[in-house]
Amino acid sequence: MRKRKPKPTFRSQEKEVAFWASHNSTDYVDYSKSRRLIFPKLKPSTETISLRLPKSLLEQLKTLANKRDVPYQTLLKLFLLERVQAELHQNAKAS
Repeated sequence: MRKRKPKPTFRSQEKEVAFWASHNSTDYVDYSKSRRLIFPKLKPSTETISLRLPKSLLEQLKTLANKRDVPYQTLLKLFLLERVQAELHQNAKAS
């Protein structure tokens, strides 16, 4: 086990940012003792987009969402997430 350097104190956030940008944190922090934390109330940031869909597709999406008792925008996000993850997983296997 290697000896860690003591963590410095900083007079301003700018000095701290500059310090960590030019130093390796593994010299100061023992990551083997870290714990995984879950922040259940933390929501991912979102960005508003405009998406044009054929009316028939939108009506089908709304029908499916109504059957599942979820908003159609939420269902669309789930469908997109599932497809993107499947594509990424498939591409990772091919590589």
